[in-house]
Amino acid sequence: MDIDTQLIADSVREPALFAGLFERHAATVHRYAASRSDRQTADEILSETFLVAFERRANFDPERGQVRPWLLGIATTLLRKHSRVEARAYLGLAADHARRILVNDAFEETDARLDAVAALRSVTERLPKLSQGDRDVVLLYAWEQLSYEDISQALGIPVGTVRSRLNRARRKLGAALDPQFSDPKEAGHGFAETLA
Repeated sequence: MDIDTQLIADSVREPALFAGLFERHAATVHRYAASRSDRQTADEILSETFLVAFERRANFDPERGQVRPWLLGIATTLLRKHSRVEARAYLGLAADHARRILVNDAFEETDARLDAVAALRSVTERLPKLSQGDRDVVLLYAWEQLSYEDISQALGIPVGTVRSRLNRARRKLGAALDPQFSDPKEAGHGFAETLA
């Protein structure tokens, strides 16, 4: 039994032990929520995620997967309630990433970095146009680098659905992505690097 699963099991008997799970995963959940919303919403999602997890801890089934995807699945569900905020955040995300890419740029890297900024803008403009399900899969895969199996657990959908949603999203994101990553089996997390 891994440490997270042990913490959940122990917290059923001693609720205060659940704080250990918060300490281990709060930064990940907050970063994920902040990447899909504004800071205030991310703070709310963080709190709500751990409240829901605390309330459901007795029902956590380690046979179905690990704790991190379970928490990110809860956060994803809560974020759906904030989708209008999320759409606005993509535009800010693109601007922020572009600013960081261009700061302290060496001359010989300028063209590559400008291409990366253009691709990032294209992706972030197209993300809000994806269906909620496709977007959830893309962001869990690309930003949180979850495996297909972990995404399946997080969203409560079959692995085959994860694959088809990711393929559909790749097609819709189209020219914003490097063509070498068109096959998800070969892509690994190169797709994540393109979006991150």
